[in-house]
Amino acid sequence: MKSPVIGITLDAENNKNYSKFPWYASRRNYSDSVVLAGGIPLFLPHNLNMIEEFIEIVDGIIITGGDFDVDPKIYGEKINSDKVSTKNDRTEFEFEILKKAIKFSIPVLGICGGQQLLNVVLGGTLIQHIPDVIKGKINHEQTNPRDEPSHQVNIIKNTKLHKIINADNMFVNSAHHQAVKKLGKNLIVNCSTEDGVIEGIENPNAEFCLGVQWHPEFLIDKKDIEIFKSLIESSRKLEK
Repeated sequence: MKSPVIGITLDAENNKNYSKFPWYASRRNYSDSVVLAGGIPLFLPHNLNMIEEFIEIVDGIIITGGDFDVDPKIYGEKINSDKVSTKNDRTEFEFEILKKAIKFSIPVLGICGGQQLLNVVLGGTLIQHIPDVIKGKINHEQTNPRDEPSHQVNIIKNTKLHKIINADNMFVNSAHHQAVKKLGKNLIVNCSTEDGVIEGIENPNAEFCLGVQWHPEFLIDKKDIEIFKSLIESSRKLEK
């Protein structure tokens, strides 16, 4: 049986620490996790004119994280924190391909900022800076290395994530200062932290439309790989 092709979105930079010219980048563990789970990774450049072709090629999509934020004007707010920074070209591409993937029921996994974008695409809003709103004990921008756990998430029973993980909690890393506020259309919460931050969302009516706030590609918890396996299996079912 043919392995499904999983599109993975890229980060984009203009700084000159890699090249004198603009460049794309992605950590290897995104594609390594897809391969380990049985898929074929395909990195997607930010070309709006090629979205239709990309949608024809891929069987599933991963919207990756990054050190930037969705522009609040997209979800009807003004910037209310000096911690907000944006990458408008990347966001525009990811917004449009994610919208198209949802329209055609292509399995999608949003990781960290990708979860936040998934929520916004479906009409939701975001907490622009967690410490301004939630005074908890958890530092959601962990100071220890990203390949180490930071805190526990509690997984809600009778959700797709719970069925995937088959556990009530996981230890995860944490590299975000924003979080889901108002849920987007058809979305439910599938896990959270003890301070009330939403750590996962999903559309229970879709074959696979899921977001997680941590970075499962680091495979910190032994259950992280199951998220990728479930994406691959759902993408295999919906192969064109």
